[in-house]
Order: sequence, then structure tokens, then C-alpha cells
Amino acid sequence: MTHTVGSLASLVQGEVRGDSDRVICNAAAIESAGPDAVTFVLDESHVSRLQSCRAGAVILNAKIAAGLASVPNTSLIIVSDPHAAFQQILPQFRKIRGRPTRGISPHAHISPTAIVGENCYVGPGACIGDEAEIGPGCDIYPGVVIGAGCKLGQDVIVHPNAVLYEDISLGDRVIIHSGAVIGADGFGYRFAEGRFIKIPQLGTVEIHEDAEIGACATIDRGAIGPTIVGAGTKLDNLVMIAHNCELGKHNVFASQVGLAGSCTTGDYVRLGGQVGIRDHVRLNSGCMVGAKGGVHKDIPEGEIWIGYPATPEAEQKRLVFSLKRVPEMRDQVRTMSNQIATLMKQVEELRGQSPEELRKAG
Repeated sequence: MTHTVGSLASLVQGEVRGDSDRVICNAAAIESAGPDAVTFVLDESHVSRLQSCRAGAVILNAKIAAGLASVPNTSLIIVSDPHAAFQQILPQFRKIRGRPTRGISPHAHISPTAIVGENCYVGPGACIGDEAEIGPGCDIYPGVVIGAGCKLGQDVIVHPNAVLYEDISLGDRVIIHSGAVIGADGFGYRFAEGRFIKIPQLGTVEIHEDAEIGACATIDRGAIGPTIVGAGTKLDNLVMIAHNCELGKHNVFASQVGLAGSCTTGDYVRLGGQVGIRDHVRLNSGCMVGAKGGVHKDIPEGEIWIGYPATPEAEQKRLVFSLKRVPEMRDQVRTMSNQIATLMKQVEELRGQSPEELRKAG
């Protein structure tokens, strides 16, 4: 499908600077966009990329546009929010697959005591257990297992081969991606008589509305009460949430984050990739931890921590800069040691001389 720069600008209520009749037939990232593509500049930090940009059209805000002398052979589409505008334009150049056709496959396995709401899709090989309740408008893809007693709100999407153990609750519009496992037993044992004895995990998992769980993520059920994922929270692929954790609203965890048992978070907490959190730690609202951080104690509200063990960002940077000076400091210490040894030798030689010899030497 092709568009002109002018038609794209009209779509996003933007202003054109340059050739509005230029034909655009693709959308791409700024590094790979060619003369027939539209791209966008997110903020001032990306302006330098325009120097080598070959895109036919660039979406950007008025502040950035005002600071540009010229962008040869490129039309500009000026909007208030370039990212949102690009996301609105992108579907014009991509095939968007719709939701699957409503209905229940004859090859799905649904307990006679389960309830499936109106306007749902249940794919072949899906298995829905006893007394499960599926709300209206849900998509249950092939190979999904929904255990006995699970309760799903409306418009929930569970992608292929995800597994919900028994008695799991999903709020409205929750998305579970392929391979995720929700409600497996927590890693709980006691050591007695020379062996580990399993502690029964009799709690559940509650995932509140608008949360999204990435592919192959795992959320363990609580030992007694529920493990909780708050409304709007987004977990990336391969995230691990252990038993009895309670996550607040609108958290965002990148891939391979791991929370040990009974951790809690406030709202709007952000964790970079491969962050590890020890058990019973509290991450207060608005805090952030950089990638590969290892957190061993509570983080106050709004603070940014990095490193292992994780500490406040400024403190960790001071440590890193100090470590970079270690080779220089080692050379300085070696030089000072040699100087001290020379001085000590001279002192010993002076001590061995008589007063008459010292007067002559002086």
C-alpha cells in the first residue's frame, strides 16, 4: 500500500515541511529507512541520526524541527508526539492479523462443569478443567491448559501452550503469552532428618486487569495466600516471580528478572534485564534497578539503584570510577614503596656513621 507524505500527515494531524506529494510505501527504523519509507525521531538524543538518514519522510516534534537547518531530500511531518504518530501510521504498511474466528473447536477438551462465556474462541487441543469459568470475549489458543477452578475475566488472551494450574484468577484484558506457566508450586521445602521435605503450596495466583505476562515466564502460586500481579503490570519473556510475591500496579520487568519468595513492590517499579531480588525485599513505588543489579535490601521510593550488590546510582558510579584508578594507584604505591626503601637504607647508613664522619659528610 502506498501513501503520500500529505496523506500520512492528515492521518496524524501533522504539519508537512517539504514535498507533501512524495510517495511513501514503507515504514522503518531511522537506521534502515530508505527513500520510500517514513521513520521518526523520538527525542533530541536521536537527532544526530538524521545526519545519515535516507528516509523519505521523518516524523518529529516542533522543537526538534525548529532546530534543524535542513534535511536534504527528506520531508518532515511535525506532530506533538512522534512515537504515537508513528505507531498510528505503521499499520498502513503492515498486515495486521485479526482475532481468530469466534467459536469452540470440536478438538478442544472442555469439562462439562466448566463455563465458557459468549463470543469466545477456544482452539484445538485446548484443555479447560472442572469448574473453570471463562469470561466473554476470551481467546484461548491451541494447546492451552486451564486448570480446574480457574477464573478468567472478559477479553482475556491466552496464547498457545500456556499453562494455568488450578484455581488461578485472571482479570479483564490480561494477556498470557506462549509457554508461560502460572501457578506452579513455589520452591518451598524444609530440611529434616537429612532430606528436603516439600511444603504444600496451597495458595494461588491473582493477575489483575490489563497485566501482560511474557513468553515462558513463570509465576509460582503462594504457599498459603496468593501471589499477586497488580493491574497494568508488564512482565517480559523469561521473568520468574516466586511464591507469595505481591507486585503493585504498572510495574515493568525486563527479560530474565527473578524475584525470590515474598518480595513486594509498589507501583511503577521498573527492573532492567537479569535483575535479581532476594527474598522478603520491598521495592517501593517508582524505584528502578539497572540491568544485572543484585538487590539484597529494601529500595526507597523513587531511587535508582545499579550494580551488584545494588546500591544507589551515584554511590555505585563512585565505586566504579575508583576501581578504574586501581592500576594507577598500584603504580603509585609501588613507586612510594621503592622511595621509602631507599630512604630507610640511607637512614641506616647514616646511623652507622660516627659523629665525626657525619660532620665531614655534612
